[in-house]
Amino acid sequence: MDHVATLLVELGLLFLGLSLLGMLARRLGLSPIPFVLVAALAVGNGGLIPLDTAEPFLTSAAEIGVVLLLLTLGLEFSATELFSSFRRHAPSGLVDLVLNAPPGFVAGLLLGLPWQGALALAGVTWISSSGIVARLLGDLGRLANRETPAVLAVLVLEDLAMALFLPLLVVALAGDGPTAAVAGVALAVGAVTLVLVAAQRHGHRLGRLLSHDDDEQVMLRLVGLTLLVAGAAQAMGASAAVGAFLVGLALPASFAERARAILGPLRDLFAALFFVAFGFATDPGAILPLLPAALALAAVSTVTKIGTGWFAAKRDGIAVPGRLRAGTALVARGEFSIVIAGLAVTAGLADVGPIATAYVLILAVAGPVLTRFAEPAALRRPAPLAA
Repeated sequence: MDHVATLLVELGLLFLGLSLLGMLARRLGLSPIPFVLVAALAVGNGGLIPLDTAEPFLTSAAEIGVVLLLLTLGLEFSATELFSSFRRHAPSGLVDLVLNAPPGFVAGLLLGLPWQGALALAGVTWISSSGIVARLLGDLGRLANRETPAVLAVLVLEDLAMALFLPLLVVALAGDGPTAAVAGVALAVGAVTLVLVAAQRHGHRLGRLLSHDDDEQVMLRLVGLTLLVAGAAQAMGASAAVGAFLVGLALPASFAERARAILGPLRDLFAALFFVAFGFATDPGAILPLLPAALALAAVSTVTKIGTGWFAAKRDGIAVPGRLRAGTALVARGEFSIVIAGLAVTAGLADVGPIATAYVLILAVAGPVLTRFAEPAALRRPAPLAA
């Protein structure tokens, strides 16, 4: 077959395969992320069925997938919500950082990664999967539970922290030194603050500019603006993902709800391609030797995440079963851990890919399973004896 025919056949088989994997994941009550990663390992670098013709397309699509993921993440929050969440739950966010980033950093150094790779692995272990956690809470009917606001607050603070962490990581991976890293973080802090203030005062004007009766026009305008801002952020040495996140933050809630509905299928498609592209870049033969280290890291960071949720729920006056539910809900890692690892791999630190892939595969499955069984386990504990 000629090049175009081969490309279309490979992409057609890939999309149909992703559909089947999504159906299987939903049947099992799990996130499709680990299934997609395993399938990508099978058809990527060192895999059984390489898709050589489709690989250049997938590489470009992966970049768009990251941008759309961060755009829709920014659309989830308003500036008022972020300020309120930060004031109320900042201690929980600090505990989350202190408990969950160091295990990844120490593990990276023990595995022989340079400090930049260890920093990336710290981000991988720090950030819970907003997508997996939100879906899990909905599936288990816990959205109205008293501990759920504490869980969502931790996720919001993590997502906001990404706008600061990603520029720091990008500068570190570029090897520009501590001065450039500080400048990158200062730029990110300034940009986030500016966008939040501007969104409160002028977000409605941007919403009117992007609004239209035709959904196609809304999608084209919003995606076009996001790609321009993301490209400008990347050109300035920040991160395209941060630029996309800031666009989402800047839009008013009245427009954001419609934008999420319009962009949802497009985001899901390109996000799936991002996970496929990441799996393509990872040699499955490099994962097996790292499984013991990934299991140990997963065990440690499971305990630290449970501690984070326990602390956050306790501050809200939640009883012990609710604290345990909150902690286990945060265990799953997923999309943003892979985004962070992808940045490191793209910068030439290929060794981050296998350990991050194994780690995410373990916790994207173990997290939801642990969450489902945590409450019954807590309820089976014997009551303490009266003094």
